[in-house]
Amino acid sequence: MALTDQSTRIRDGEELDAAVIDQYLKSHISGLSGTPKISQFPGGASNLTYLLEYAEKEFVLRRPPFGHKAKSAHDMGREFRILNQLNDGFPYCPKAYVHCTDESVIGAEFYVMERVNGIILRSEIPAELNLDAGKTRKLCESFIDKMVELHNVDYEACGLGDLGKPEGYVSRQINGWADRYEKALTPDAPHWEPVKAWLREKMPADHPKPAIVHNDYRFDNVILDPQNPMNIIGVLDWELTTIGDPLMDLGNTLAYWVEADDPAPVQMTRRQPSNAPGMLSRKEFAEYYAQRAGIEISNIDFYYTYGLFRLAGIVQQIYYRFYHGQTQDKRFAQFIHMNKLLEQMSLQVINKSQL
Repeated sequence: MALTDQSTRIRDGEELDAAVIDQYLKSHISGLSGTPKISQFPGGASNLTYLLEYAEKEFVLRRPPFGHKAKSAHDMGREFRILNQLNDGFPYCPKAYVHCTDESVIGAEFYVMERVNGIILRSEIPAELNLDAGKTRKLCESFIDKMVELHNVDYEACGLGDLGKPEGYVSRQINGWADRYEKALTPDAPHWEPVKAWLREKMPADHPKPAIVHNDYRFDNVILDPQNPMNIIGVLDWELTTIGDPLMDLGNTLAYWVEADDPAPVQMTRRQPSNAPGMLSRKEFAEYYAQRAGIEISNIDFYYTYGLFRLAGIVQQIYYRFYHGQTQDKRFAQFIHMNKLLEQMSLQVINKSQL
């Protein structure tokens, strides 16, 4: 079994012209010979990701989906800039090589970055890694350590001070997701009114130390060292990154974090091995984060509930497309049940909260 993340044949209709790519890259990157072998990574529902294999070096090409319209949702230049400038302060993001704005080359804007070869965990930890509970705990702590390290990056020194607006970040997120949810509402979807009202009532002031927030920090977006899988060597998917409240980033990650004691319906939503023996619970995760960050978090219920609401917004936007026949993918029919489950989870947190 291959443990490193594998590319496969390119999906029909998403092919790239190897000769055109080769000519473009050789005009921007020295030392390349031959023609690249091109394959596609199967993951990812937003931008398309390809592996370019030369004899001397491997690259990854990212481009928007075919037929995309909204440039703001697939801003290649912004993602390239983040990788290019953040790499000095946070060496776990891949090195970016070239950004092409000429859509005549492959039919869309794109950028090329280094390929970080390693292991990406999905729903389970492969048995071949031989990670017992103790080693799994160390992996979990390493995962949180990298998040704290990102949040401690001096974004001004990296030249990313204008990446986002930290003032009013929390209220913009709450109101923005409430607005997006309302626009994606279907007749069978819950309205989330008690949760939205509670979030607005308990909304904290702006964080005193804004940070670079990844906004999609999960195990399937980090790369493990094949020689030492407790060590994280790469962090991927920076398209949602901005400057904001680091605890909102924590809340987003906790919303994806299904722990071992969660009931069966919640377990069915799990997409990462967060329930494996040795993984921290959500409470332990937040406590370890606070310890490593040197802060106290008295209102983690707010941030976790926000994360659940945001996740419901993402799920409902996808379900809206299915409900209205804009996608035929039958997997999305189940998303309405996930939305309702997330609302139940949020109400349980609120009912038990001391805030």
